[in-house]
Amino acid sequence: MDTLILAIESSCDETAAAVVKNGRTVLSNIINSQIEIHTEYGGVVPEIASRKHIEHINQVIGEALHKANVTLDDITAVAVTYGPGLVGALLVGVAEAKAIAFARHKPLVGVNHIEGHIAANYIEYPELEPPFAALVVSGGHTHLVIVQDYGSYEIAGRTRDDAAGEAFDKVARAVGLGYPGGPKIDKLAKTGNPHAVEFPRGQVAGSVYDFSFSGLKSAVLNYLNMCEMKHVPVDKADLAASFQCAAVDMLVTRAIRLAEERNMKKLAVAGGVAANSALRSALSEACASRGIEFYCPSLGLCTDNAAMIGAAGYYEYINGVRHGYDLNAVPNLKLGERS
Repeated sequence: MDTLILAIESSCDETAAAVVKNGRTVLSNIINSQIEIHTEYGGVVPEIASRKHIEHINQVIGEALHKANVTLDDITAVAVTYGPGLVGALLVGVAEAKAIAFARHKPLVGVNHIEGHIAANYIEYPELEPPFAALVVSGGHTHLVIVQDYGSYEIAGRTRDDAAGEAFDKVARAVGLGYPGGPKIDKLAKTGNPHAVEFPRGQVAGSVYDFSFSGLKSAVLNYLNMCEMKHVPVDKADLAASFQCAAVDMLVTRAIRLAEERNMKKLAVAGGVAANSALRSALSEACASRGIEFYCPSLGLCTDNAAMIGAAGYYEYINGVRHGYDLNAVPNLKLGERS
């Protein structure tokens, strides 16, 4: 019998719901984005995000069920992101999932948002199975992970300060590109010289797999300040391309090193920054030259969505994970933690 997971995602500024069959087949994946609303403020405003989730979540779930041509009675279990993320935003999804599970007597499965990003690759590549190495890059997280099995992870490296996506957003803001910064940096960088300015590649003493993006971000800000003081015009395209080149180099070198040193023949990338064209290209080329299979979700599965939560929730469900109605939002939930 097929296992149908109704998945709910509300960790940041996307209200999303999906129906996923057997962890790999997406029957529906509905997303209500708040980007236009938060662009006015230059970033996500948590209180506004929470209110918008409340306004749209019932509609989004109804649309997901309708598109999948199923009812709540057909659903096997309800999966929901319970962390990490914005606490108020998470609470909306968690409360909704608990209400549905209680009313329809369905099992409730809490899902780690980072695990969801990794699981997006299972949707894109039905043949992909653990073990493999994964680079998780988003606005709030940068992790190098060994996926040992479904739901079993070893964190080999992580950022010590800014996440990669956070660095992209801050540099974009400093250059005057606005929010969201990542896509705008990526677009502008295509017309610039990536070697116009040689920015530093941060290293973490004593850890070959950890990341540090604060030094790169500070170098960009210092360069802008220097140009302003000396009245030197700034070529924004060159600056964006040079920053992106340094950031991508830091990500790719560590990911490839992990795969090679741990003898992993498969490398997956996940998270919002995985949509960056320069990163996708650099990882693909590096893997091809070393005989490593490269996996990268389509753009719609890189950013926050509920289908990835449904995929991760399926493997949690078949592994026996169940949560009670006391499930709560855990904004700082770590990869591999269980509530």
